[in-house]
Amino acid sequence: MSSADPSDNKVKIGLALGSGSARGWSHIGVIEALQAHGIEPDIICGCSIGALVGASYAANKITSLEDWVRSLSLLEIARFASLDTSLNGVINKQRLQKVLRQFIGDEEFLISDLQRTFASVATDLSSGREIWFTEGRLLDAVWASIALPGLFPPVRHKNRWLVDGGLVNPVPVSVCRALGADFVIAVNLNGNLLGRHIDKPGRTNAEEAETRWSDKLPWALGSLKQNSTGATADEKAPRVFETIASSINIIQDRITRSRMVGEPPDILITPELADIGLLEFYRAGECIDEGKQSVHRALPEIQRFLKTS
Repeated sequence: MSSADPSDNKVKIGLALGSGSARGWSHIGVIEALQAHGIEPDIICGCSIGALVGASYAANKITSLEDWVRSLSLLEIARFASLDTSLNGVINKQRLQKVLRQFIGDEEFLISDLQRTFASVATDLSSGREIWFTEGRLLDAVWASIALPGLFPPVRHKNRWLVDGGLVNPVPVSVCRALGADFVIAVNLNGNLLGRHIDKPGRTNAEEAETRWSDKLPWALGSLKQNSTGATADEKAPRVFETIASSINIIQDRITRSRMVGEPPDILITPELADIGLLEFYRAGECIDEGKQSVHRALPEIQRFLKTS
C-alpha cells in the first residue's frame, strides 16, 4: 500500500478579493504581506477590481502590476476616459485592453493555464444571477467582472450580457468555499463608505477639492449641474458623479453585509480606505500600504487559525 501524500492533508487557503474600484489596489498590499509571512493562497476568487488583481497574481505578474499602478498620475488616469456618442461607458476599452494584456495575459491565456485555482464573479444583466468564471479565457473572466455600469459597457458572453460582479457578490467567499477552500481570508473594501462623496457642512477646502477631483477629467461628470432641485445655496444638490459614487457605495455596502452574515469568512480583512474615491486610481501607493497594514493588524488571528486548522 502506498503512503499517503502529505499534501492531501494540507489546509487549502482561499483568498476572496472584494470589489471597490480604486480601493482595490490595496489587494496588492494584502497579497504581498501574506506572502511575506509565508501565507500563499491556493484558491484566488475575485470580484471586479479584485478579479483584476487576483488574476494578475495568479498569472505571476503582480509585481509588474504594482510598479505600473504606483506610477499612475491623475493625468494618466484621465487619458483612460472616452465618452463616445453611444454613452455605453466612459472608459476607453482599447487602452485598458492593452493594460490587461500586459499585466494578466493575452486573449489565448486560459484559466486552466494558471498554477493556482482562480475564479471571478460577474452578474447576468437579464436575470440578476451571479455568474462564476472558473474556466475559459482569463481575460473574459476579468472583463466581465469589472464591467461596472456607467464606466464600462456590458460584456457579451455565451449569449448573455454580463456586468460587474459587485452587484451580487462583492466579496466572493462562497466561491472560495465551493472550489474547495478549507480556510478563507476575505478582503472587504466596502466598509465605512456611506456618504463619502456627499457634501457636508464644515468640510475643509482640501476635502472639497479632493471629492471633486473628477472635474479635471474629460467627461466632466462633476461639472454637470442639477437644476430645479429647490435647494438653497447652502443646500447644494449632489453632483452627478457624487450621486453615482454614493449609490454604488450604498449598494455594495448593503450586499456585502448581507452576504457576510450567511457566508462568513474565517478571517475578514478590512483596509481603512474610506477617503479613497471611486476612481482615484492614482492613489495606489496609499492603498497598497494600507493593504499591508490591514494584514499586520489581522496577522495574530490568521496565525492562530492556521495553527489550529
